Amino acid sequence: MRGVEAEESKFESFEPQTHTYMTHPSRQLRLGAFLMQTGHHIAGWRHPGAQENAGSNFRHYVELARLAEAAKFDAIFLADSSGVRSTHLGSLARTARSEFFEPVTLLSALAAVTERIGLIATVSTSFHEPFNVARKFASLDQISGGRAGWNLVTSSSTSEAHNFNFEALPDHASRYQRAAEFHDVVLGLWDSWDDDAFPRDKASGIYLDTEKLHVLNHRGDFFKVRGPLNVSRSPQGRPVVVQAGASEAGRELAARTAEVIFVAHQTFDEAKAFYADIKGRLPRYGRDPDDVKIMPGIFPVVGRTQAQAEEKFEQLQSLVDPVVGVALLSSVIGGVDLSGYDVDGPIPDLPETNGPKSRQHLLVDLARRDKLTIRELYLRIAGARGHQQVIGTPQSIADQLQQWFEEGGADGFNIMAPYFPGGLADFTELVLPELRRRGLFRTEYEGRTLRDHLGLKRPARGSHPAA
Repeated sequence: MRGVEAEESKFESFEPQTHTYMTHPSRQLRLGAFLMQTGHHIAGWRHPGAQENAGSNFRHYVELARLAEAAKFDAIFLADSSGVRSTHLGSLARTARSEFFEPVTLLSALAAVTERIGLIATVSTSFHEPFNVARKFASLDQISGGRAGWNLVTSSSTSEAHNFNFEALPDHASRYQRAAEFHDVVLGLWDSWDDDAFPRDKASGIYLDTEKLHVLNHRGDFFKVRGPLNVSRSPQGRPVVVQAGASEAGRELAARTAEVIFVAHQTFDEAKAFYADIKGRLPRYGRDPDDVKIMPGIFPVVGRTQAQAEEKFEQLQSLVDPVVGVALLSSVIGGVDLSGYDVDGPIPDLPETNGPKSRQHLLVDLARRDKLTIRELYLRIAGARGHQQVIGTPQSIADQLQQWFEEGGADGFNIMAPYFPGGLADFTELVLPELRRRGLFRTEYEGRTLRDHLGLKRPARGSHPAA
């Protein structure tokens, strides 16, 4: 999940609102720290303050996790892809996107050096097996004391397919059908044991109560899984399920299964419409609005003045190699190769992608609406890849987050720092104090589990959709 003219900044900056928002102390923002190697800007690794070897530097991630935990973020989040792309090799040589740790392994290590912050990892349903995924996250949840979350995705990369015995990527509909059944099997396995199934009583010699063991015996279209899982029930009931799909199939799967949704929006109107749509789908699955937290990605560039923020952004934009920019856009827009087109011409008509459909539609709509050339569009997404960019002062950035939160666009945000560690430090040192001043974000953790942080109920055993 990736030089500019001064004119660009006017599209990216958020102008402060002319009115003051009222706060609601009983409801507060949820915030995730989205960690991506050297940073989210495609040229972030070239920033003088970036950790250029972040993809293979465990101490770098320890620093970021501890920084986010000290700031009381709900969770850190890791995206993932099980492959290195085989196209656009000229771009591949100029980006820091080809080396990164397997996320559950990394978060298991970070669990040992943190105490409270949630730990969310991406694992695809397209090229893994439910039992392995259920066991990994159940283990992470036990290791961390109830802080694990699984970001359920369907893979959209041919490079990944080639690593798992596929000649081509399965079609979009099939991937989502598999994902729905995959989810149900994983949750069923997480419910293999009652909370008190393991008395471990030395005096009586009884280690476990077999009456509190539940064998899944799943038989479906994609999977045959007997169970039970050989890990006891999670400290938080079960790990939190996160999703990021925004296509029609993705929305329906999220409404049925997700507890947190990470999503990309360009405008508040888009965010508000998505928020209302997802919350409106929940009742037919017996779910309440508070059962799902919607957290759009936000790419913040923070300055003590607007001019300083724009200067920081221009520094990053000036480092974007055109070869890298075109390759990034080709990938994000659905795998359509744009390298043969005039970069100063319009986006061509594109075929329907078998990759991430919602992101393709978002970017094509953006290009048509703002009459952007290929160059202008790749510069527009060089940092946020289609998510919202906010470039400004702590006050103006807090204004936008507050507006989206209080006016029906979000329950919180996934913070995508432009480079690490400095971009995350800027947000924690400058924006968080402003949010706290408005009563919008915690000063201390209220609980110990990820569900505690997010305000999600502890699920009863057997309450999953396939029970």
